[in-house]
Amino acid sequence: MANSERSVILKGSIAIAISAVLWGIDGVVLTPRLYNLDVGYVVFILHAFPFLLMNLLLFRHYRFLPKMPGSDVLIFFLISLFGGAIGTLAIVKALFLLNFNHLSVVVLLQKLQPVFAIFLAKSILGEKLKQRFLLWASLAIVAGYFLTFGWGFPDMNTDINTIYAALLALLAAFSFGSSTVLSKKILGNYSFITSTFYRYGFTTLIMLAYMILWGDFGQFALTTQDNWIFIIIIGLTTGSGAIFLYYYGLRKVKAILATISELMFPLSAVIFDYLINDSLLTPVQWLAAIAMLLAIFRLNSEPEKIA
Repeated sequence: MANSERSVILKGSIAIAISAVLWGIDGVVLTPRLYNLDVGYVVFILHAFPFLLMNLLLFRHYRFLPKMPGSDVLIFFLISLFGGAIGTLAIVKALFLLNFNHLSVVVLLQKLQPVFAIFLAKSILGEKLKQRFLLWASLAIVAGYFLTFGWGFPDMNTDINTIYAALLALLAAFSFGSSTVLSKKILGNYSFITSTFYRYGFTTLIMLAYMILWGDFGQFALTTQDNWIFIIIIGLTTGSGAIFLYYYGLRKVKAILATISELMFPLSAVIFDYLINDSLLTPVQWLAAIAMLLAIFRLNSEPEKIA
């Protein structure tokens, strides 16, 4: 391998790893600090603020819109609906439900995203899922249960918020997996900068419609100075900044290297959850987390053999 190629791969891997750490910080440290606000409003403002900033620097990307085929508009809309609106609504609500307890569990469950992504990709293509996929996917899902509840059964009286949070994390994984499948299709036609610009633009419009129909614009008055500080930090770093870095890196490395780099996401979440919230996984949860991440790694490392 030439030195220049190694340099490109290294840069891509580092970019993905940094974006993964930023998402870990966001899920455990930053977004939960907006818990006093309505979930829909939080998702709206976390997309609207970065998109307004993007318009100052990336307004030239509007030139693609008049020439954009209807099929591409639909794909961008679906990416934004699943990855931007539904997925983010679900994961933010899940984080808020836990009241800063075991936030890393939600983040780890979200890593089931590749299971849904491969399943959806094969379903859309009409191809059969191979036995190895079903084996590793089943292991990941079973491990996800033990990660959430340990050896015991959920207590409907004391664990109801945990159950809701786990289900919302799975919905987020499904939504982000759907968005990933669609993003792979659209990234062949547009640069990562253009794709991020339109993803945030469409998501802002979707969430604006949500706010008009079901939201509360009075939340603006309830947004404290501390809230605005976190919104600005998320908007510039763990939000749009992390996605720009991720797409930049994804164009430079193979899927298997991207998967390895992305493992920094759950790893950093567990570390930050312990350092910030003094929350530590039990031995059973550690084993379940390792089993789940191993299964997800295998799903990504041998796609030609499992799907």
